[in-house]
Amino acid sequence: LLLLLLLFLLPFLLGRYSALPQRLAMAAPLSFAFHTPSTFLISAPRWSTAASLPCTRFCSHSSALNRSARGPVPLPLRTPEPFRAFARGHHMRTIAVSSSAVVKEREDVGVSTVIKRRKNVLHFVKYHGLGNDFLLVDNRGYVEPKISPEQAIKLCSRKFGIGADGVIFVLPGIDSSDYSMRIFNSDGSEPEMCGNGIRCMAHFVAELENAVKPCSYNIHTAAGPIISRLQEDGQVMVDMGPPFLKPADVPTKLLPSKNGAVVRVPLAVNGKTWMVTCVSMGNPHCVTFGELDGEVLDVDSLPLEQIGPLFEHHPVFPARTNTEFVQVISPSHLRMRVWERGAGATLACGTGACAVVVAAVLEGRANKECIIDLPGGQLEIQWMQNDHLYMTGPAVAVCEGDAFL
Repeated sequence: LLLLLLLFLLPFLLGRYSALPQRLAMAAPLSFAFHTPSTFLISAPRWSTAASLPCTRFCSHSSALNRSARGPVPLPLRTPEPFRAFARGHHMRTIAVSSSAVVKEREDVGVSTVIKRRKNVLHFVKYHGLGNDFLLVDNRGYVEPKISPEQAIKLCSRKFGIGADGVIFVLPGIDSSDYSMRIFNSDGSEPEMCGNGIRCMAHFVAELENAVKPCSYNIHTAAGPIISRLQEDGQVMVDMGPPFLKPADVPTKLLPSKNGAVVRVPLAVNGKTWMVTCVSMGNPHCVTFGELDGEVLDVDSLPLEQIGPLFEHHPVFPARTNTEFVQVISPSHLRMRVWERGAGATLACGTGACAVVVAAVLEGRANKECIIDLPGGQLEIQWMQNDHLYMTGPAVAVCEGDAFL
């Protein structure tokens, strides 16, 4: 009788306990890690199952995550049902895709166990100012940047890192300033300051402080103190200070031509003669409205990647230079493209837009209040009676995450 009873119950018992590993897998806390740029690995304890799932939702930027795009991650058809049920029940999020970054993957688990196992991890928030993008790092507990220029190069790589024009560090204030700003460009060099970057920093600091708009910050930079005011509409107005026009202050080896300034001076580049005006906004700028023949410059058709480096590394600029190519639309409306020292062609440059207005006024081409069209959008520049330039423009948070160093 016992034998007959066992034979009768055996199929039922086998079917029930064969599903035990899957049931345990459903209850197990899963951890996520990037496996390749196109897949992430779901790992579980040894007694449960695991699967490698394609990450099927990406952002237009290799590392930029639109917060509004977060939602359930679609799973492929061959994914085991326990993982599908787990994903539906635990609200899996889309995560920023980069071979060097991991962000939080599930509301109820918290920081990934992969991150906990890594010792060298850098938390960042990515911002952009008109497409000029930066990784912002809370460095308030240290007087030196948390990472080296070589590590910044890796993080800024758009193929092998997160992707950015530079890394900005928020450090403790110096000489009664609220905070200090340091930047590593995507090539590892360190500029004096950055106009678009300082707008992003103002937004970032306000988030760190949970500040109420409007609010202002006195920020120490290598170019001097900068006052940034975050307005109620989210725009940031920055007092960029006065321009410096003497050749030694730019610096440039070109000789002055007008009131001690280098204004509309010929410069030979790649077999052509360009008319340039040199301005420093705490960092060097070479502004040109065209060649010697006087033809109107069409900035959209300019071979920027070809001629930009030739200006940047020209021997008349001992510290290298940023270069702005400008087209006059009207006395209050200018269009420009920029080749940035240490970053190359970028979508916007705040100090460059200020230098363009100064050069345009000195050459008699524009008023002291202008709208500047850049590839990434518009900036408003005012050259006031106190000789200071004021820049107003946006700064937008893109995503946050943790980068493996």
